[in-house]
Amino acid sequence: MSQFGTDITPDDIIETLGFFDTWEDRYKYIIDLGKELEPLPEEHRTEANLVRGCQSQVWLVHEQRDGRLFFHADSDAFIVRGLLGVVLAAYNGKPAREVLDFDIEGYFDQLNLIKHLSPTRGNGLRAMVQRIQTIAQSEA
Repeated sequence: MSQFGTDITPDDIIETLGFFDTWEDRYKYIIDLGKELEPLPEEHRTEANLVRGCQSQVWLVHEQRDGRLFFHADSDAFIVRGLLGVVLAAYNGKPAREVLDFDIEGYFDQLNLIKHLSPTRGNGLRAMVQRIQTIAQSEA
């Protein structure tokens, strides 16, 4: 099972990013987060699991166990894998209602993230969030 959402929480990411003085160091940390993501098996890298609106290829699958949503995601870009880690820390292992209620924009604001991404990366990040929230709505 992914450690995002359990061992790595939004508060952990906010706190760790706060230790770094430069965005270059923060990007390195985000890329390192992406290295913690388990690779998505080839059979899940399908057109149906592709997240639309991302500059890079991003695949997202989910399962529901014991009333909680578990997301598995992967990308062909290192920074995007890291951004997936940031998002999964917020949503993974939570009931659908908590996914829908989580203040993702407030989280991104605390990270000071969106303004440090290119517009296309920011749009891709929002597309990932929208896909997760759509899944949560269908499971709620």
